[in-house]
Amino acid sequence: MSKGFLVFVESRGGQLRKASLEALSEAKRLAQSADVHAIIVGKDIKGLAAELAKFGPTSILIADNDLFANYSSEAYAKAVTEAVNKLGARFVLAANTSMAKDFIPRAAAKMDAACVTDVMSIKGGGDNLEVTKPMYSGKCYGVYELNSDVSFITLRPNVFALAENGGEAKSEDLSVNVEKVRAQVSEVHASEGNKVELSEATVVVAGGRGIKGPENWPVLQNLCDTLGAALGASRAVVDAGWIDHQHQVGQTGKTVSPQLYIACGISGAIQHLAGMSSSKVIVAINKDPEAPIFKHATYGIVGDVLEIVPKLAAEVKKAQG
Repeated sequence: MSKGFLVFVESRGGQLRKASLEALSEAKRLAQSADVHAIIVGKDIKGLAAELAKFGPTSILIADNDLFANYSSEAYAKAVTEAVNKLGARFVLAANTSMAKDFIPRAAAKMDAACVTDVMSIKGGGDNLEVTKPMYSGKCYGVYELNSDVSFITLRPNVFALAENGGEAKSEDLSVNVEKVRAQVSEVHASEGNKVELSEATVVVAGGRGIKGPENWPVLQNLCDTLGAALGASRAVVDAGWIDHQHQVGQTGKTVSPQLYIACGISGAIQHLAGMSSSKVIVAINKDPEAPIFKHATYGIVGDVLEIVPKLAAEVKKAQG
């Protein structure tokens, strides 16, 4: 008999991460008759429990103290492993965010447990789950049956459906004993980034060398503002210093799965495709009709990005009334 699911729910700036709530929604779908518990970790986060309860967890564990004011892989891993031991959870789910990618494998290693990251589909339910993840930059997929006593899984954002299941989950404080933390974030310097979180955006507008220079980013940003989209970039323009690395989409950047991905002046190298090929609809704009990106695009436009994008933005605004 399954001992249930535990979902790590990440918060940022006093808000629950949408990708984490997707993971919780998927756990509810898979659980069948098993319990689904949630855990949030941080400082002054107890107020988030009411919002979290809307998504139907059986209970909410809150690790809230000064120890978690700044992120620490060791401390967060300790909190999650103690929650697993307390609940006897069979599966631990989290969104495949930068934070979870850092500490979830550590937690799994501490428990000698299976760990599969960046999962894009899950079959089964209860005690038997089969997960699928992309491998080798999306050239193939790995399928895994999870047979260990405890299994850790991170889910790619924007792939799994978000659903408010309702409920009145009880909250419980989780006491975490961490004797020594060897490494901890001491300070965060926030730069002016996307108005919309890139990895969680439902629409992404990304630019490559085809925009001709960094002075033309406002052309793409105008389309982003019109669509409520996040601004992305190819590795080539990041390496050229045209834009900060936080905007990079690809194998060495961020992985995105939006409903709509608009590639502006991006050739479509394998490295870039690895980060966005799971997008639901891909629109490619490139003046080279032989650009590889067209082989993967739902719709393709052959032409100059700097001529087409302003017209596209104008048409969107007209359609919006």
